[in-house]
Amino acid sequence: MVLENLMNHDAILGLYHNCTKREWGWSEGAIEELKGMGFWTLLEGCLLLANALAILNEERFLVPRGWSFQEYSGVRRNSLKGQMIGLIYAVQYMRIPLMIANTIVIVVKLVSG
Repeated sequence: MVLENLMNHDAILGLYHNCTKREWGWSEGAIEELKGMGFWTLLEGCLLLANALAILNEERFLVPRGWSFQEYSGVRRNSLKGQMIGLIYAVQYMRIPLMIANTIVIVVKLVSG
């Protein structure tokens, strides 16, 4: 049974590598769009993530899930949960610079098209 699964897996990988992107439904525009992704797109994605963290309400969202700032002192700060709580509160503390960054991105998008 395991040998059959491995053979099917190798056949699928071979089929995948032998097919072109066009056969998988990738249009030329989609391929060019992926090639056009760069550092600016990465910065926009990070800004969107920061916006998502900045709007989290502590009383309605974080406290019921055990992610309050009071729990931050009890949780080991080097743990993943402690690091995430610290990141959320750092982003919420930096709301004014975040608003400025959003304004800059909006203006650049309006000017560049």
